[in-house]
Amino acid sequence: MLLKVALIQQKSYDTKDETIQKSISLIKEAKEKGAKLVVLQELHQDRYFCINEDTKNFKKAEGFKEDIKFWSNIAKKFEILLVTSLFEQRASGIYHNTAVVFESNGEVAGKYRKMHIPDDPGFYEKFYFTPGDIGFEPIDTSIGRLGVLICWDQWFPEAARIMALKGAQILIYPTAIGWFDEDSKEQKDKQLDSWVTIQRSHAVANGLPLISVNRVGFEKDHTNCLKGIRFWGNSFVCGAQGEIIKKADEKSETVIIAEIDLDKTKEARDIWPFFRDRRIESYSPILKRYDD
Repeated sequence: MLLKVALIQQKSYDTKDETIQKSISLIKEAKEKGAKLVVLQELHQDRYFCINEDTKNFKKAEGFKEDIKFWSNIAKKFEILLVTSLFEQRASGIYHNTAVVFESNGEVAGKYRKMHIPDDPGFYEKFYFTPGDIGFEPIDTSIGRLGVLICWDQWFPEAARIMALKGAQILIYPTAIGWFDEDSKEQKDKQLDSWVTIQRSHAVANGLPLISVNRVGFEKDHTNCLKGIRFWGNSFVCGAQGEIIKKADEKSETVIIAEIDLDKTKEARDIWPFFRDRRIESYSPILKRYDD
């Protein structure tokens, strides 16, 4: 089964409305190129607000229900299966970084709430997000079972493995990751190589194709306008043996179109039967924080 997918690699604009309108134009382009599945980047509606800690940003989550209606209409209008990443207010003081997947008729196929929450300079997500409680559950859609995870989840092999064990046919990572300009070129190269390598490793270890969609462009820390994050793009699609199918550069707003062969999973797992050789009776230490 060949599936044509589109990755929307985009920068943020001055307002939410400008950013969304640009997204729509790129989705239209993806549709015109025959994409059945379109994936947007992490928190794609606006700038990456987690660059600093500010309680005013919680207001961005108040429109979650309206955001769902909006993207439902977009999926239906373009007749695409759409993966979004939205800021969800669940209750007073409880907020999630939530991926919502829409069918081509606009219906919500399912959602995933980000489980692994970082807290690093410029990525202060623990200030904003409660860890998800849905678990690692693939989302059933008309084109197959999608293993949707979000950004920081991509560094954890456990998350990808569980999605694969539960029957996911594609691993999908909406992402927001970048460099600080003061980092050395050597350090930047190491970070980017690690990011690509860990995700390709998930594809190899699980015999699954993988989609990773990142932001581009420089976004300022408004508490210190001399600093910010330069999102490194490099969105990519790889196959079930980790082979790169398509990859973007680090600067361009672009629509990446790729064909994924879902039948390659069986072929990859027949060649490399990692699932057969797992020794599940010996894996109990993985359930501890650290095995002393």
